[in-house]
Amino acid sequence: MSVSYMTKEGYNKLLEEVNYLENEKRPAISRQIAEARDKGDLSENAEYDAAKEAQGLLEAKIAQLKGLIAKARLIDESQISTDSVQIMNKVTIRNTKNNQQMVYTLVSESEANHKEGKIAVNTPIGKGLMGKKTGDVVEITVPGGVMSFEIIDISL
Repeated sequence: MSVSYMTKEGYNKLLEEVNYLENEKRPAISRQIAEARDKGDLSENAEYDAAKEAQGLLEAKIAQLKGLIAKARLIDESQISTDSVQIMNKVTIRNTKNNQQMVYTLVSESEANHKEGKIAVNTPIGKGLMGKKTGDVVEITVPGGVMSFEIIDISL
């Protein structure tokens, strides 16, 4: 079983989502199945089939989230340093080809959200930055080829 490191915030979001799915979505789908069953012949009942399929997808999602929770190890944020890049660091990098600067926060896979600038440590850029120090220039292989980045700043 592989361990998944995450913040307390990310862990709590997973717990909230499981709670919502189990206590609100699951009963709603059960009601849909019961209503469809009450309409008679199940062999040609599209509503029943759709509700059963939704139930299967919901149960799979709940199982997946519970699996993540079971593997979760919370990160002690007081132990995070900025000496070198590690999970939970905010890293400012500069593309050495076009001088464009980007800021990313390295997070666990389950907490990644590109719109919020949170990238997973297991992505090519995340892996390439891990363990590096301010001033280092790193060559990272991405789907479009090899990119070169200078690490400008590491912060919390």
